[in-house]
Amino acid sequence: MTQTSSPQITPEIVAEHGLSPEEYDRVLHALGREPNLVELGIFSVMWSEHCSYKSSRLHLKKLPTTGPQVICGPGENAGVIDIGDGQAAIFKMESHNHPSYIEPYQGAATGVGGILRDVFTMGARPVANLNALRFGRPDHPRMRHLISGVVHGIGGYGNCVGVPTVGGEVNFHPAYDGNILVNAMTVGVADTDKIFYSAASGIGNPIVYVGSKTGRDGIHGATMASADFGEDAEEKRPTVQVGDPFTEKLLIEACLELMATDVIVAIQDMGAAGLTSSSVEMASKGGVGIELIMDDVPQREEGMTAYEMMLSESQERMLMVLKPGREPEAETIFRKWELDFAVIGHVTDTGRMVLKHHGETVCDIPLGPLADEAPLYDRPHVPTPAPGALPEGLHTRDIAADLLTLMGSPDIASRRWIWEQYDHMVGANTVQRPGGDAAVVRVHDTPKGLAMTTDSTPRYCLADPVEGGKQAVAETWRNLTAVGATPLAITNCLNFANPQRPEIMGQIVGCLEGMSQACRALDYPIVSGNVSLYNESKATGGGSAILPTPAIGGVGLLADWEKSCTIAFKGGGDIILAVGTRGGHLGQSLWLRECRGLEGSNAGAPPPVDLAAERRTGDLIRASIAAGHLSACHDVADGGVAVAIAEMALAGNIGAMIDRKQPYDCARSFFAEDQGVYIVTVHDHALLDFLGAAHAAGVEAEPLGRTGGKRLIFERPDRDDVVALDDLRRTHEAFFPTLMGADAALA
Repeated sequence: MTQTSSPQITPEIVAEHGLSPEEYDRVLHALGREPNLVELGIFSVMWSEHCSYKSSRLHLKKLPTTGPQVICGPGENAGVIDIGDGQAAIFKMESHNHPSYIEPYQGAATGVGGILRDVFTMGARPVANLNALRFGRPDHPRMRHLISGVVHGIGGYGNCVGVPTVGGEVNFHPAYDGNILVNAMTVGVADTDKIFYSAASGIGNPIVYVGSKTGRDGIHGATMASADFGEDAEEKRPTVQVGDPFTEKLLIEACLELMATDVIVAIQDMGAAGLTSSSVEMASKGGVGIELIMDDVPQREEGMTAYEMMLSESQERMLMVLKPGREPEAETIFRKWELDFAVIGHVTDTGRMVLKHHGETVCDIPLGPLADEAPLYDRPHVPTPAPGALPEGLHTRDIAADLLTLMGSPDIASRRWIWEQYDHMVGANTVQRPGGDAAVVRVHDTPKGLAMTTDSTPRYCLADPVEGGKQAVAETWRNLTAVGATPLAITNCLNFANPQRPEIMGQIVGCLEGMSQACRALDYPIVSGNVSLYNESKATGGGSAILPTPAIGGVGLLADWEKSCTIAFKGGGDIILAVGTRGGHLGQSLWLRECRGLEGSNAGAPPPVDLAAERRTGDLIRASIAAGHLSACHDVADGGVAVAIAEMALAGNIGAMIDRKQPYDCARSFFAEDQGVYIVTVHDHALLDFLGAAHAAGVEAEPLGRTGGKRLIFERPDRDDVVALDDLRRTHEAFFPTLMGADAALA
């Protein structure tokens, strides 16, 4: 081992690489000697929280990951599920939180680019992007800059690469002031006999680098993503990668063209930790060794060291193992698409990673300690204390006035300003656009449709992590059901603060327990995901820990996309019903926060999720949509029944008369966020059939009123509470244009 150019490894250098003294001792034991700087850098990124999941791996094992629809669960680039007819849906969600706070445009853009590569690496053509975004206080000095950068970054990358951005969610809370969340999801479609995996095999097989050249951008990106923000957040800008969506588009087409041949043995995206993680993961999964010649790595900067090349997170790059002798065939394809192609090494039988640079061996590490034997911690954790009781006397004096307040509030206001900056129709397969419960994209040249959604309710998770975890999964199941799709599987992005704090680790354990319960009860397994920890900030003006935010991405299948249901009222005179059990649970509701100023420990317990009832009601809804009984459907979520009705009315530009007279104390009727409840509309001729099906299923169905007119009218014993749709729409649409000012005018 030649180490002449490596500095002496001091405790300060070890700390700068994010390794604890105990972890460095493990490095010494694994090597039987001191590492050089290249080896230390490789250990630091592979053992980072971002790559090793050392604080969460133990608990992730509790999640259900199998089912008859699952072709490939967690552990590969993305999850794979069977959608029939020899086709598969391939999808995953990942975080790009820290980079997006430091440099919002490139952070968000490269987050989209990375998740696209995870999907097309496995042989799928990407058909849709989604996202889940969390911002701080709208009036925070940095927030407008962050919102504008993130939205333009997502739109700029997705639009240029030609994949529609069809759905997502956006929420605001002061807990995200100093650490926003940007979670990106991609869904693709592949043939089940053309799915590609990452395990390297074949001793002597060539290892090939394709895509863009390697630069110095993104070095230590994985390490940066595995620590909280200090006062020096702005100084970390060089750790943020720079994306090029036009190169990504070329890379997609080149990879898919090569995948149509039989040349590829294994393929891996260069994501977090770049060349290091991709090569280590390919070799360790295949139980082989790997030798790389660093001089042959395509480089765009002069004098790059092996350390810089291995830790760079330059974008739009892939690593492949090819069948021997087939290199010219592959090179022809990549040169045609004007992409770099280089044989940079070969597969060995040593079980080691060996790197050579300028004729010297600069790294020689056994692969076991880097991957399967990485640190695994059972962090101390304490359960979240049970929330207190709600105060007495919670009434609404005017349903219409409170509804206007909610519809204009940051968490419910129209997201049109955002999604109109995304090309959600490119590819011409988008059936349901943003703004409904779930997006629907048809599977090209078939009658099938894929429904997809993202969701999470962090305020529930903060108050009761177990119920919050259940609710996040159940909400996506409900969103897919509301458009008529059969929910098949989920991906997730688990965003939490510092796991070394027992109360934060308690949130992680609780949310995973709730998620597991919901997945099992709903036959809705987890097939891929990502964990993002240390999401907290000491930066000036920032808060501390984010809210626990397990973002869930769900995918479902429609046998016939033309039979999908939407939220819009379709015409006057339809009967409006609330379907499901309404318990009047006001705890942790947005009404409490926005209309009564109560949140957190003062806002009671979140609404419970009855998973058996959830399943009964959802099965009824899907069957009723398939039978043509429902003309519109929308699940009850933030803001309760009143907000659901208002959103349906605005989508169809048709009002409603809610003629079930309500008493003075009717906040629980209209603003409770009861789980497993849907608002549906039914034509008169279908009412008896639907009510009969509901009775047979043991599901409550309560008539509320009828559609019609241009107002929402809530009848009460002593008066009517009335709001015009024009006023409702004006309030609903105003938030983002007002907040973003000139940026809104340019959009």
